[in-house]
Amino acid sequence: MSADAIETGLRQLSGWALKEGAIEKTYTFDNYHRTLAFVNALAWIAHAEDHHPDLLVKYGSCQVRFNTHSVGGISINDFICAAKADALLG
Repeated sequence: MSADAIETGLRQLSGWALKEGAIEKTYTFDNYHRTLAFVNALAWIAHAEDHHPDLLVKYGSCQVRFNTHSVGGISINDFICAAKADALLG
Protein backbone atom coordinates (compact mmCIF):
# COMPACT_ATOMS: atom_id res chain seq x y z
CA MET A 1 0.00 0.00 0.00
CA SER A 2 1.12 3.53 -0.62
CA ALA A 3 1.82 5.89 2.26
CA ASP A 4 -1.34 7.84 1.38
CA ALA A 5 -3.47 4.68 1.40
CA ILE A 6 -2.03 3.67 4.78
CA GLU A 7 -2.80 7.10 6.24
CA THR A 8 -6.34 6.90 4.87
CA GLY A 9 -6.77 3.47 6.44
CA LEU A 10 -5.45 4.66 9.79
CA ARG A 11 -7.91 7.56 9.83
CA GLN A 12 -10.72 5.01 9.58
CA LEU A 13 -9.53 3.12 12.68
CA SER A 14 -9.41 4.38 16.24
CA GLY A 15 -6.13 4.10 18.12
CA TRP A 16 -4.07 2.40 15.43
CA ALA A 17 -0.70 3.84 14.41
CA LEU A 18 2.03 3.11 11.90
CA LYS A 19 5.16 1.82 13.67
CA GLU A 20 8.17 0.16 12.12
CA GLY A 21 6.41 -1.14 9.02
CA ALA A 22 3.28 -2.37 10.76
CA ILE A 23 0.02 -1.01 12.10
CA GLU A 24 -0.18 -1.30 15.85
CA LYS A 25 -2.60 -0.79 18.71
CA THR A 26 -2.50 -1.58 22.41
CA TYR A 27 -5.74 -2.70 24.03
CA THR A 28 -6.09 -2.40 27.79
CA PHE A 29 -8.15 -4.57 30.14
CA ASP A 30 -9.10 -4.74 33.81
CA ASN A 31 -7.38 -8.06 34.45
CA TYR A 32 -5.50 -10.98 32.96
CA HIS A 33 -8.65 -13.03 32.37
CA ARG A 34 -10.14 -10.34 30.11
CA THR A 35 -6.83 -9.88 28.32
CA LEU A 36 -6.64 -13.60 27.52
CA ALA A 37 -10.29 -13.71 26.46
CA PHE A 38 -9.50 -10.99 23.91
CA VAL A 39 -6.34 -12.81 22.77
CA ASN A 40 -8.25 -16.07 22.29
CA ALA A 41 -11.03 -14.37 20.33
CA LEU A 42 -8.47 -12.55 18.17
CA ALA A 43 -6.62 -15.82 17.58
CA TRP A 44 -9.84 -17.36 16.25
CA ILE A 45 -10.34 -14.43 13.86
CA ALA A 46 -6.69 -14.55 12.75
CA HIS A 47 -7.01 -18.25 12.03
CA ALA A 48 -10.24 -17.75 10.05
CA GLU A 49 -8.65 -14.91 8.05
CA ASP A 50 -5.32 -16.78 7.71
CA HIS A 51 -3.66 -13.51 8.70
CA HIS A 52 -1.83 -13.61 12.00
CA PRO A 53 -0.71 -10.61 14.07
CA ASP A 54 2.25 -10.29 16.37
CA LEU A 55 0.98 -10.06 19.94
CA LEU A 56 2.61 -8.80 23.12
CA VAL A 57 0.45 -10.00 26.01
CA LYS A 58 0.73 -8.51 29.49
CA TYR A 59 -1.46 -8.70 32.59
CA GLY A 60 -3.80 -5.89 31.57
CA SER A 61 -2.93 -5.22 27.95
CA CYS A 62 -2.31 -6.72 24.55
CA GLN A 63 -0.30 -4.99 21.85
CA VAL A 64 -1.42 -6.09 18.38
CA ARG A 65 0.75 -5.56 15.27
CA PHE A 66 -0.34 -6.37 11.74
CA ASN A 67 1.75 -6.39 8.60
CA THR A 68 1.85 -8.66 5.58
CA HIS A 69 5.13 -10.54 5.30
CA SER A 70 4.37 -11.82 1.80
CA VAL A 71 4.25 -8.26 0.41
CA GLY A 72 6.95 -6.89 2.66
CA GLY A 73 4.74 -4.20 4.16
CA ILE A 74 1.17 -3.29 4.90
CA SER A 75 -1.78 -4.57 2.89
CA ILE A 76 -5.53 -4.13 2.96
CA ASN A 77 -5.72 -7.41 4.92
CA ASP A 78 -4.00 -5.69 7.83
CA PHE A 79 -6.72 -3.05 7.98
CA ILE A 80 -9.50 -5.62 7.63
CA CYS A 81 -8.11 -7.64 10.53
CA ALA A 82 -7.51 -4.50 12.62
CA ALA A 83 -11.17 -3.54 12.17
CA LYS A 84 -12.22 -7.05 13.19
CA ALA A 85 -10.04 -6.82 16.31
CA ASP A 86 -11.71 -3.53 17.22
CA ALA A 87 -15.14 -5.09 16.65
CA LEU A 88 -14.43 -7.67 19.35
CA LEU A 89 -14.79 -4.92 21.92
CA GLY A 90 -17.81 -3.25 20.34
